Amino acid sequence: MLRVGLTGGLGSGKSTVAGMLRELGAKVIEADALGRTLMEPGQPVFAEIARVFGPEVVGSDGRLNRTRLAQLAFQGGRLDELNAIVHPAVIRAQRQWMDEVFAEHPAAVAVVESALIFEVERDARARGEKESVLADWRRRFDAVVVVTAPDAMKVARYAERTSPDGAGPDAGGRAAAEADARVRLAHQISDAEKAARADYVIENAGDIPALRARVVGVWERLKAGCNKSASKLSLE
Repeated sequence: MLRVGLTGGLGSGKSTVAGMLRELGAKVIEADALGRTLMEPGQPVFAEIARVFGPEVVGSDGRLNRTRLAQLAFQGGRLDELNAIVHPAVIRAQRQWMDEVFAEHPAAVAVVESALIFEVERDARARGEKESVLADWRRRFDAVVVVTAPDAMKVARYAERTSPDGAGPDAGGRAAAEADARVRLAHQISDAEKAARADYVIENAGDIPALRARVVGVWERLKAGCNKSASKLSLE
């Protein structure tokens, strides 16, 4: 078995890489999808966010107003508060998923797609945590794969995908989306620093055939390393 963290900055294309790895045979889970599920009404994470951030982040439909929550987190300087609520729950869910995968498929390559593997560790240590699962998160993977892309391309991809109709924001909307992307990227660790700490780096400059070839190359190395993995590593 092999525990793999797949990460990359906003707009890097890590979801595309995750899809390719899934096609090749990896078991893949997306941290963002887990987070969205845990932030639904009735979940403890939802209740804690509403308690900490107040009723203004709960919409008339009883669900989180994600736009307002993002404004408070990224523009209001409260991102650490939000992450301290969401990240531990997401990591617990990831751990449970991995346990279930390996129980059924002992030789699996289990991939956790998450934009913030390194940031989770950084922020936990900044809060003074030294031995928690958050502060030690990077080292609890057998391998970490980083997807890189030029920042200008990341910003453009983010602006394109946040269009309400999928056709790309109008001029004003695109400018706002690009500004939002830059704010979010400013909270993330640079590609250069992530690459220096990664086991594998996949460059994504937008050429899909070239990207697929790189992914296949990394997949072959992951599979080769699977049988040599130090399975004693624990997510507990």
